[in-house]
Amino acid sequence: MNPADFQFLADLLKTRSGLVLSGDKGYLVESRLLPIARKRGLGSLDGLAAALRRRDEALIRDVVEAMTTNESFFFRDNTPFDLFKGYVLPRLMETRAGEKRIRIWSAACSTGQEPYSLAMLLSEQKAVLAGWRIEIVGTDISAEVLTRAKNGLYTQFEVQRGLPIQLLVKYFKKDGEQWRIAPEIRSMVQYREFNLLDSFASLGRFDMVYCRNVLIYFDQPTKSQILDRIARLMPDDGMLCLGAAETVLGLTNRFKPVKDRRGLYEVAAG
Repeated sequence: MNPADFQFLADLLKTRSGLVLSGDKGYLVESRLLPIARKRGLGSLDGLAAALRRRDEALIRDVVEAMTTNESFFFRDNTPFDLFKGYVLPRLMETRAGEKRIRIWSAACSTGQEPYSLAMLLSEQKAVLAGWRIEIVGTDISAEVLTRAKNGLYTQFEVQRGLPIQLLVKYFKKDGEQWRIAPEIRSMVQYREFNLLDSFASLGRFDMVYCRNVLIYFDQPTKSQILDRIARLMPDDGMLCLGAAETVLGLTNRFKPVKDRRGLYEVAAG
């Protein structure tokens, strides 16, 4: 792809998704977009760029989805789930004892492993959560990955990545060469297509937000705007979990780190 076409693609992705495509990502462009070019009979990335310049909206959507789809796996990094079970959930159960309701948002949830990991964790706690209403909302910009998430069907490779064997046996059933998650776990998660650049007004309030390994793809102003808008969705004791390589420091004063709990942030007073 020539420099002018690469810059056009980078600008298009930034406008539509917030993704910052740096000049060293040529390999990523080729691996993810050549299959689309060939499927559309465009032959090459040059042909793809020409079609994009004609504002083929269906093609633009396919390209944005291809470039923003990120890897996900069950109980990724473990620590965020350990923190939820050992610190966040007990705290929320204490402060929400009257209303008995907790809402959780898994932003940029990809194929559903993160929200389903939370659902399984909560299912394991169902004895102490009897009578509680727990809502988990998973969102992503890609309709394709959300379809996979709703189906709850995963390959052998996907269930082997991070999923404890006892949870595989308990909450999945073999479906041909793949594994399908149990209906009771699937029913705990609502999925919806959502772009983090859009208004958050339709999402409602959340007690806990997971926004992991997505801010790293945005520039500084976009990161700040997203964090500020997340904060506005949350009560005064709301909590946010970011990825290991992400932080709120230098980006917003709406959150502050929770001491000794890496990756966990609470809404800042005032």
